[in-house]
Amino acid sequence: MMKKRLFLLALAASLGLGLSACDKLGASRPAFKGVDLTGADYARTLNLTDQDGRARSLADFKGKVLVVFFGYTQCPDVCPTTMAELAEVKRSLGAEGEQVQGVFVTIDPERDTPALLKAYLGSFDKSFVALRGSEEQTKAAAKEFKVFYAKVPGKTEGTYTMDHTAASFIFDKQGRVRVFSRYGSGAQALADDVKLLLAE
Repeated sequence: MMKKRLFLLALAASLGLGLSACDKLGASRPAFKGVDLTGADYARTLNLTDQDGRARSLADFKGKVLVVFFGYTQCPDVCPTTMAELAEVKRSLGAEGEQVQGVFVTIDPERDTPALLKAYLGSFDKSFVALRGSEEQTKAAAKEFKVFYAKVPGKTEGTYTMDHTAASFIFDKQGRVRVFSRYGSGAQALADDVKLLLAE
């Protein structure tokens, strides 16, 4: 009986320590509105060309909170809504908004020329950067971020749309991916997560 009681006390103590450790770990991490990707082993590299023809990588944006979105300029809803929300978040932050960088990675390099990308992003925020690559480079970038995309034939010959992952990836100022922000969460949820990373 005594042995059983001692075993139960030891078990309770170990569980208590475990819970305490979990509580401390949880308390030390920000409560993101999006999915917490802290420590993820993907979305670590991104090497493409911007709308001005310059080679870019994730390292270029260190020191800022980076928001990366994969989309295409002829997208009717998800893409323009996401970019408009990001522009709204940046404006709402005032001077702090200068520390937020939006990056749009095209999944449709066939139609999204550098000139078109420049005009498209400029309509949301002139500081936003568009990244474009060859078909193979685009596939590699999407694979690195675990992003899905696929061409969907249109109603008339030669036309198509693109199905794709509808979410943004938010990086901290050290260049580490931290949050997966789903489309439809709204500008406020995005702003809250960006503010948490700006405060780190």
